[in-house]
Amino acid sequence: MNFKRKPDWLKIRLETNGEYQNVKEIVNRHGLHTICQGGDCPNMMECWSRGTATFMILGNICTRACKFCNVDTGKPEPVDLNEPINVAESIKLMKLKHAVITSVDRDDLPDYGSSFWASTIRIIKEMNPSTTLEVLIPDFQGNTECLQKVVDAKPEIISHNLETVQRLTPLIRSKAQYYKSLGVLEYISKSGITAKSGIMLGLGENEIEVVETMDDLINVGCKIMTLGQYLQPSKENIPVVDYVSPEQFEKYKMIGIEKGFKHIDSAPLVRSSYHAEKHIN
Repeated sequence: MNFKRKPDWLKIRLETNGEYQNVKEIVNRHGLHTICQGGDCPNMMECWSRGTATFMILGNICTRACKFCNVDTGKPEPVDLNEPINVAESIKLMKLKHAVITSVDRDDLPDYGSSFWASTIRIIKEMNPSTTLEVLIPDFQGNTECLQKVVDAKPEIISHNLETVQRLTPLIRSKAQYYKSLGVLEYISKSGITAKSGIMLGLGENEIEVVETMDDLINVGCKIMTLGQYLQPSKENIPVVDYVSPEQFEKYKMIGIEKGFKHIDSAPLVRSSYHAEKHIN
């Protein structure tokens, strides 16, 4: 299947500087995984050049096979018990004021990796007391005991992505369910921690569905939302249906502000962790 031709507004200017090389060296030296690399993020050059990166814990092999994602799927390796301290040390070396952590899904683990998540958050905070933290978590199959472990570790923001509108969820997400994800976000919000979510556009959704998704997020207490253009990372992934114009993204941003989101980023190259340091305020 051929890739759909990208419009001019999706052209990415690739620039690197000394900070980019520094981040790359730290990531490689500690054997870390980043969603920047694993997810083929179009903003990697920019973010790394600003001295920021989104770390991916619990390995780099996912137990799910979502059709939009380019992270490898299969049987994961045993968890690396040194990973939390390696991530924490890297954050310290990078002198990050704000860090973002995500992970693959680990449905193979008894608690879906939630204890490892909590331990990682605590170690990062112990070694970097002035660094604020956003965590982008899986759904833990909706298990509230697992969610509470992450809540108790007290990151500043807990994010969980809906990824798309309700109608398209069964088409592109593996195992994850739209209303289960909303339940995760509601649990986070009721805990008192800021809840954040994001969706991709260009998968065949329409404006009514996007607005309904905004309403669903507002109704469960989600305060921050991101909207970005889906870009097909490989021929094995689901193809792009259409490219949404910058003007339409801006319209969604205005709608979201009117609906009451505290912060909403909406543009073709926006990703969940893009400029995440701005969301903390």
